[in-house]
Amino acid sequence: MAGSTWGLLFKVTTAGVSHGPGYLCIIDGCPSGMPLNTEDLLPDLKRRKPGQSKYTTQRQEDDSPEIISGVYAGKTDGTPIGLLFRNNDQRSFDYDSINTSYRPGHADFTFDAKYGFRDPRGGGRSSARETICRVAAGAVARKLLSFVGISVVGYVTRVGEVEAHVPDPVMVTQAMVESNPIRCPDPVAADAMAEQIDSARKSLDSIGGIAEIVAVGVPPGWGEPVFDKLKADLAKALMSLPAVVGFEYGAGFATAKAKGSQNNDHFEVRQDRTWGLGTKSNRHGGILGGISSGEPLIMRVALKPTSSIPQPQPSVNRNRQPIELVTKGRHDPCLLPRFVPMGEAMVMLTLVDHWLRHRAVTGIF
Repeated sequence: MAGSTWGLLFKVTTAGVSHGPGYLCIIDGCPSGMPLNTEDLLPDLKRRKPGQSKYTTQRQEDDSPEIISGVYAGKTDGTPIGLLFRNNDQRSFDYDSINTSYRPGHADFTFDAKYGFRDPRGGGRSSARETICRVAAGAVARKLLSFVGISVVGYVTRVGEVEAHVPDPVMVTQAMVESNPIRCPDPVAADAMAEQIDSARKSLDSIGGIAEIVAVGVPPGWGEPVFDKLKADLAKALMSLPAVVGFEYGAGFATAKAKGSQNNDHFEVRQDRTWGLGTKSNRHGGILGGISSGEPLIMRVALKPTSSIPQPQPSVNRNRQPIELVTKGRHDPCLLPRFVPMGEAMVMLTLVDHWLRHRAVTGIF
């Protein structure tokens, strides 16, 4: 059955569980001849890895990739790229007490309902550790997109009640994002966000927020007009990530309060565009009719607070008996800082897939 593969022409398949031997990622459809080695994958993987600061889980993993296929003499050879990540710091005993119990907010019950049993260690297949494969594949996609001048930058805009001030999303650079452990380009807000996360951590709780992802340089014409709209695939890509509960692009839900005369972006001739047209504003978030317009793609996603908290919570077990449950293990008090490279990865994988689809239909690079 399907469910572990993303993409049509640039396909990414992942396998593995959080407390198993490791994870396997297979990338099928990468063009041949692109220089590639493990060093190309490490920058994004380091941004995703656990143990970065007190604001993230303290699990320690090297997250070092092994390229086992698809690369010859330092270049992609057109065959599937195989990546292997070995798990080194499992503490499976932390989950012994929940073998037959359902943690609030987790997929424990729904996994039992679907398969009849589950791997309780670290959430099994539902663990966010699976995203190591997506981020590695996203690093390959990032390199491909750089050849056509596309950059993708994500950052945190809200944690709890603290909201960042970002005057122009297009001007945010990765250096600005990486200047603090929260990955917020507004340093004043980043400090306040850090206090919110630390407060939640100390009170044995967690906190959620919002991340924004911006793609600059996407030409007009990518996406399909009906079911495979670019906005639909981006929504699915980002909603497939753990803890994501909402998606919007452009002005998003704010358009519900606007009139058409207020919301429409007016076209103008633009000398800075090879296609000669642009819009004076970008409330449409770079997508019209499901197809890219040439303006920057601007997306936002909402993440729920981490479900794993070390507070006693009422629940039930598989025998339908009421219990009080305390979740053990090492978990992020806030998912936002480590989510940023995950969100970027899924956007880049979607864009590469649509780039190859566009080439297949039009022959246009």
